[in-house]
Amino acid sequence: MRETIMIVEDEADIRELVKFTLQREGYNIVGAASAEEAIDILKKGPAPDIFLLDLLLPGIDGYELCRRLRADKKHTATPVIMLTARDEDADIVAGLEVGADDYMTKPFSPRVLTARVKAVLRRATVEPSDAEDSVSHGPIHIDRLRHKVRADGADITLTPSEFKALELFMRRPGIVFSRYQIVDAVHGEDYPVTDRSIDVLIVGLRRALGACGEMIETVRGVGYRIKEQ
Repeated sequence: MRETIMIVEDEADIRELVKFTLQREGYNIVGAASAEEAIDILKKGPAPDIFLLDLLLPGIDGYELCRRLRADKKHTATPVIMLTARDEDADIVAGLEVGADDYMTKPFSPRVLTARVKAVLRRATVEPSDAEDSVSHGPIHIDRLRHKVRADGADITLTPSEFKALELFMRRPGIVFSRYQIVDAVHGEDYPVTDRSIDVLIVGLRRALGACGEMIETVRGVGYRIKEQ
């Protein structure tokens, strides 16, 4: 069975274009014209595998909807792609800060949209053959198959991007990764992300890890690493 995608977009023409484009690829599509409608649908039906959220929605906007999804255990790890007519760094960073995994600016190519959706879904799917099922470093433990993280014995909720970044650090403790290397590991090669957005990702990761967040070290002028034990 193919993945289900929820599109939350108030412009009917864009919503139908996105729906048509992704249905041709075999995806199941659920559409909503507002955040309120999306919330109502989510209460009644099964959880989608990925969300496409317009930022400038009437009523509850895309930022707030993303915050609510990340606060809901049912959707915490579900990938989110933001759709926005704005291409300013501040708007992009704001979307990433509330937990989005990717963003696309309007107008966008249907082919590029399809490629982005496939890439985000690939990153969110853990394949057992890719690497060990789990990895531990000090008080932090990652269960790849269940997409779970424990720090100091407590369950930690991470976005898919934060999860990938933490896994990158933990597999090579003490090694410094540049922002570009982190982007490649989290989003794939040649992905257009600003330095600021990576810094925001690290801030969110540290915050989620609580006291263990101090293990993620900044190496000025170079990048980030996890402290060796």
